[in-house]
Amino acid sequence: MRNTGVVKNLELLPVGVAEADPAAGTPDGRTRDKITALLLERGGATAAEVGRALGLSPAGIRRHLEALLADGDVTTRSAGAPRGRGRPAKVFLLTDAARLRCGTHAYDNIASAALRFIAARSGEQAVAEFAEAQVSALEQRCRAAMEGAGDDPLARAEALAAVLTDEGYAANATAIATGGQLCQHHCPVAHVAAEFPQLCEAETAVISRLIGTHVQRLATIAHGDGVCTTHIPSSPGHAGKTISNRNSTVRTDR
Repeated sequence: MRNTGVVKNLELLPVGVAEADPAAGTPDGRTRDKITALLLERGGATAAEVGRALGLSPAGIRRHLEALLADGDVTTRSAGAPRGRGRPAKVFLLTDAARLRCGTHAYDNIASAALRFIAARSGEQAVAEFAEAQVSALEQRCRAAMEGAGDDPLARAEALAAVLTDEGYAANATAIATGGQLCQHHCPVAHVAAEFPQLCEAETAVISRLIGTHVQRLATIAHGDGVCTTHIPSSPGHAGKTISNRNSTVRTDR
């Protein structure tokens, strides 16, 4: 009988939104999806407002909001001075990461359009200069993180792979009969690079400078391959050396 107020509120909700109070049950991902959709629509809401809209008890809404906070999907700010006694109410808002997962975005389209504009106004060389400027910051971060990697190109490739993985490229370095390979399993600009290969060319030049030797791109995600693969040819001075990755250590003189 204590939940009769909740039952009355359920009658006002759209079909498919109302559900039983999950406070005493197991976590319900669908409920959190509804909270996310509500926050996206309203821009922000207090726990009480979310609870009233979705027909959840205070205990139920707190549990779900705490889970969303822990997952980094929600953040909070003060709602201002309280009307009565007590602390100001908190307004819950979606984080940027959560917003990105809520729907499609046109960032790739905008980036491609911007590069087309640059090419039309200033020529292809301007696009190449833009690409070089974009990877310069990445090169600086990688170079700083690779200090102490030594002069062996294969060892430097392994160190570079670790840095690129931290940057979100999911990279690894492996040995092959003719030297080594640096593989990147994710490309954050693949769709744009498919139209503007200058982005891949600038990145390849950075890899060459960081490793300290000539390298050759064998495949790119932008061109439809599953992995961006960069070949690192072995030199006479490094014949028979070993390269280690996170799974194994392999000789390169096979």
